[in-house]
Amino acid sequence: MTRLPHDRSDLLWEGGDSGSPTAMFADSIDRWVDAMVGDEQGGGSSAEHDITAVVIAKQSGIMSGQCAVERLIQRHFQDCLLSWSIKESEIVKEGGEVLVVRGPASEVLRCERIMLNLLGRMSGIATNTADWVAGSESMEVACTRKTEWGLLDKWAVHTGGGLTHRLSRADALMIKENDLPALAPGVDDEITAVSQVVAEIDMDKFAAFTVIEVRDSKQALAAARAWAKVQIKRDGCEKIVLLLDNMGPDGCTEAHSQLMTEELREWCILEGSGGVKLTQLDKWVTSGVDLVSTSALNRGVAPLDLSMRVRNE
Repeated sequence: MTRLPHDRSDLLWEGGDSGSPTAMFADSIDRWVDAMVGDEQGGGSSAEHDITAVVIAKQSGIMSGQCAVERLIQRHFQDCLLSWSIKESEIVKEGGEVLVVRGPASEVLRCERIMLNLLGRMSGIATNTADWVAGSESMEVACTRKTEWGLLDKWAVHTGGGLTHRLSRADALMIKENDLPALAPGVDDEITAVSQVVAEIDMDKFAAFTVIEVRDSKQALAAARAWAKVQIKRDGCEKIVLLLDNMGPDGCTEAHSQLMTEELREWCILEGSGGVKLTQLDKWVTSGVDLVSTSALNRGVAPLDLSMRVRNE
């Protein structure tokens, strides 16, 4: 399959390996970094002579968060210099060196906890995501909108090989169960409501990435029929994302089969969501979905264990 619309990484980074965060991502990083620095309340006092400290990984994992640390230093600890020993998204081994920090002792020690929190959390998410990706075979894995650190979480998922999904409510059109009464007032039958709402979508604005939540095969078929009808009429080729909510692998297989029977599968991207577990990914791989989405990629994930040690010079 070609690239899924759930990959929004190009909205977070520009310029390839030697590039930088987009304006949107940089603004998000800065808000998080500024809040963390503010919470430190100055961080106490220390000597002003220069020291050198090294960040070491106490367990192996995928490195993520370098862009956040770089902006932390640029904005608040300009007298510190960073020297990275590993690149973003690379594997750091237990006991491996991550980076070296050199600067006035007061600044190096003030930035220590913030720096380790950023790298630890984001690398933990990236490492966890990589485990999910390894178990998903040809199926893609995406996180959901349920994030704790906003776009930092999204970037960490991307670093681990997962898909970011939409970045905000403004990023893509998503029609959920609670949206139907507002978009189809007075329509009590949910299948009719789904058909009506899909038929009224502004395709010129939203066709590239539209997600509609459905809870059974009948709703999935109704959405696909309405979408296909409009696409054929406008001579379009975009696909609608059917978010198969809490249907489980068996329910997704049924929806996939019925869409195939009615020759509607080509108009859809099937996203399995709800109750997805790492230990059961094999069932999802054979269910017919193109991807699964879960908040388990980034919520409640243990940070990668890192520590900083000052070198004797």
